Amino acid sequence: METLNYRFEQGRRSLSAEPRIVGVVSSGNLEVLIESTPLGGACEVGIQTAAVGFGPIWQAVITDFQERWQLADTRIAINDMGATPAVVSLRLDQAIESMLGEVK
Repeated sequence: METLNYRFEQGRRSLSAEPRIVGVVSSGNLEVLIESTPLGGACEVGIQTAAVGFGPIWQAVITDFQERWQLADTRIAINDMGATPAVVSLRLDQAIESMLGEVK
């Protein structure tokens, strides 16, 4: 297992819903837990992954996600069992959309 942590400062979009879990940890998939929390305008992303050695790919996927959503005061925990970058992006977007009320 590998643990990766990212922090992005000066986000512009705060979420105000209850914490959400999206996805299921199983072979080749992941779950995302997202919650609003006071972080001084920052967004923190913590990743636990079984796929060791893919830090640069995670960095690219998470940076792209934050550039699109510009989250502030948000903590995200990802538990990964080898999901592809496309699945990671999909689950992250689903988590945000569920908090915004766009997905029921």
